[in-house]
Amino acid sequence: MKRKHFLLAAVAIMAGIGIWLPACTHSDTPGEITGGDPIEPEGDDGLLFILNEGNFQYSNASLSVYDPAAATVENEAFIKANGMKLGDVAQSMTIADGRGWIAVNNSNVVFAIDPATRKEKGRIEGLTFPRYIHFVSDSKAYVTQLWDNRIAIVDPRSYSITGHITVPDMAPGSGSTEQMVAYGDYVFCNCWSYQKRIIKIDSRTDEVVASLEVGIQPNSLVLDRYGKLWTVTDGGYEGSPFGYEPPALVKIDAETFTIERKFSFELGDACSEICINGAKDRIYWINDDVWAMDVTAATPPSAPVIRADGTLYYGLTVAPASGDIYVADAIDYQQSGRIYRYSSEGTPTDQFSVGINPGAFCWYRP
Repeated sequence: MKRKHFLLAAVAIMAGIGIWLPACTHSDTPGEITGGDPIEPEGDDGLLFILNEGNFQYSNASLSVYDPAAATVENEAFIKANGMKLGDVAQSMTIADGRGWIAVNNSNVVFAIDPATRKEKGRIEGLTFPRYIHFVSDSKAYVTQLWDNRIAIVDPRSYSITGHITVPDMAPGSGSTEQMVAYGDYVFCNCWSYQKRIIKIDSRTDEVVASLEVGIQPNSLVLDRYGKLWTVTDGGYEGSPFGYEPPALVKIDAETFTIERKFSFELGDACSEICINGAKDRIYWINDDVWAMDVTAATPPSAPVIRADGTLYYGLTVAPASGDIYVADAIDYQQSGRIYRYSSEGTPTDQFSVGINPGAFCWYRP
């Protein structure tokens, strides 16, 4: 299991990794933000929430908030606003219905917070290692889970679990459902742990109606402006009982649910974190370096947009308005991580320290 997924099984100790620091305009002592005070961003991109996983079973996950226009960062934002820790392994965050929904997987909880103040508004408990939350409507959402063959159906108004979607051909305790995107009445979801498929859910009946094999362990999923799904597979790992193959970038037509293109990489490559820009016409992913490609391109790029140099790139996002690229460096999985900000052309513009193992991002524009 590569990159952040490895932390779900063991705590990696990687000493002696050098730290590359590109040219920057921002120091390690940004402007002070008082916990719980409302933040009103001035820029078009809004606020960037950064989920710091922490270390597995250490309950040291944390939340950071960065204001790109003001170049200020607030670390430990959740504990400052609420007087308690975020929990064990912060996985993802989604903005919906005026709230920020934070899945903390080893704590088996999804918190709802006020994005402006970072204060808790409610929580969904009783989940099995929650991974991602997707809103079908203001009264129904899906929560994917690790080591569970079910997707939880929740009512976000009452913070309660109302049912489950059982995923066929997935054994409890071994599989996982991950990121979700909607196309019409259907929700598509990649299945990662010891899986090789994307599933299609009818949101009207809450049933899995189809699945498509794409390669070993698709780990992320986006939808472009032309109705095409994109995923990257990690290919497993050497000695895996589930198999080991070159990872791939896969393009899928959402309407017909068929593979249009599949670009294979080298055996042993570590592909992850596919994401898309605000216009939904350009995708980005991590394969040691950061790569970018127009969604209409016939072939993958020959050179990365951002090169890794003594860094351990672990998370990736693209600002919705400016197109700036943000990439997280886990450094050694033990110390505070670092965020690098680049222009859309890959020119370094800023950097700042956050919590341990920064792995997920979420944009919020009031």
